[in-house]
Amino acid sequence: MLTLEWESEGLQTVGIVVIICASLKLLHLLGLIDFSEDSVEDEMEMATVRHRPEALELLEAQSKFTKKELQILYRGFKNECPSGVVNEETFKEIYSQFFPQGDSTTYAHFLFNAFDTDHNGSVSFEDFVMGLSILLRGTVQEKLNWAFNLYDINKDGYITKEEMLDIMKAIYDMMGKCTYPVLKEDAPSRQHVETFFQKMDKNKDGVVTIDEFIESCQKDENIMRSMQLFENVI
Repeated sequence: MLTLEWESEGLQTVGIVVIICASLKLLHLLGLIDFSEDSVEDEMEMATVRHRPEALELLEAQSKFTKKELQILYRGFKNECPSGVVNEETFKEIYSQFFPQGDSTTYAHFLFNAFDTDHNGSVSFEDFVMGLSILLRGTVQEKLNWAFNLYDINKDGYITKEEMLDIMKAIYDMMGKCTYPVLKEDAPSRQHVETFFQKMDKNKDGVVTIDEFIESCQKDENIMRSMQLFENVI
């Protein structure tokens, strides 16, 4: 269990760690933490789904997973999602199981939108793989780009104080006060978000750009450590 103090200096660390942990929740749900050595290539060829993944060779070239890893990922994905896609309600159901002590609805909504890169209302196997590839195997720059996209709720290329507050409140609601008794009753307070936001908003124009976000995160040792926690899960 994480025991993070809810202070302005630690807000960004909480957010980044939860973002990465979220990918592990999906892996665990799909049974991908404990791998089988059975070959599934024939199963992939025979599978009848409404949405078929792109050729393994293409996904292998685009992601940081091997062909064998992609086969295993697809078997788990297909078993849990026979239609070949995941909708937002499924995301919400997943996180309600993992965080029963809190309300994960809003966070699941934000995370779904981050995985749904083409904004068509569903997460395909390709979307799933590319998101995991970044979160688990990507460079620091790639991971922070992905995190910025999550915080940028309206996808206009900037993070506002309200967006940051919405994300932090969603994380707090999902964790639940029983799990994190160190959190203050009013957390995440607007004052803490204000302090953190001002630290990131280098030119004081009222919004945080991706360059400002990445620069601030790269200077935070806790965030940099969190980037390396789950690199070799698969």
